[in-house]
Amino acid sequence: MSAFEGILPAIITPMNGDGSFNEEAFRRVMEFNIGSGVQGFWIAGGTGESILLSDEENMRIASAAADQSQGRVNNIMHVGAATTDRAARLAEHAAGAGVEAICCVPPFFYGRTDDAIAEHYRIVAAAADLPLFVYNLPQSTGVEITTSLMRKIQERVPQLAGLKHSSQFFPAMRNFSAMGLDCLVGNHQLMLPALTIGATGCVDGPPIVTPEYWVEIWNAYQAGDLERAETAQDRASGVWAALGACGGEFHSVAKAALSERLGIECGAARPPGRPLSIEQREKLRGTMAKLGLL
Repeated sequence: MSAFEGILPAIITPMNGDGSFNEEAFRRVMEFNIGSGVQGFWIAGGTGESILLSDEENMRIASAAADQSQGRVNNIMHVGAATTDRAARLAEHAAGAGVEAICCVPPFFYGRTDDAIAEHYRIVAAAADLPLFVYNLPQSTGVEITTSLMRKIQERVPQLAGLKHSSQFFPAMRNFSAMGLDCLVGNHQLMLPALTIGATGCVDGPPIVTPEYWVEIWNAYQAGDLERAETAQDRASGVWAALGACGGEFHSVAKAALSERLGIECGAARPPGRPLSIEQREKLRGTMAKLGLL
């Protein structure tokens, strides 16, 4: 059994009115999810807007997450950055802060060889000496973590534990699982089918808003009740489809929904992201009321 399995929501980074990190709201969101039965968090990833944050903000988030969870769940802290040196510094800080693992996108913007990417991961992992998860997000990074590339990384990184697989190439999860890696599916709609081909859990943004729905999928599947799991997957996917249909950018929708659920203000997406309009916020609130989420 892996220590990194189950529902690990990709947590938002709440903002104050002046655009700064809202640590109090961040802790509240964590506690709400822990109380809902999640197994951990994927912190400062795509949902957490990490590339829009300063290194100092990312470090503060790592410290807050470790302090709030106190070892009750497994925190996987994203340390990816545009340079290897920056990523390594963030990894070193994350280890010192007390998170359970780190994750990292591959070098992005400039095309790099597989050798350069594997070396990047070796250096970053060595700086933390924690379990490392590769973040396969080709639609944003321009880099597809193929099976052959992952083998190169595995040869150089003894701390390699697994990956978040957000690629559209679904069959690769079976290969990664056969390599002995924890494969966390990065698409909430495909959680259940991914579990049936070797995935060990799910990391995505929607579960941070309604964690109980995805926890139900996990619990049903673990109990061997596939019919219950299928019903839970349909319900979970439908709930987020309804919230997303209210309009607005994902980050602002997720933050507004959590603000409504928890009675706190999580702010909006960091610019250039846009906040919800008054009409979108009202529609979201009405939809959440109909779904029994308030």
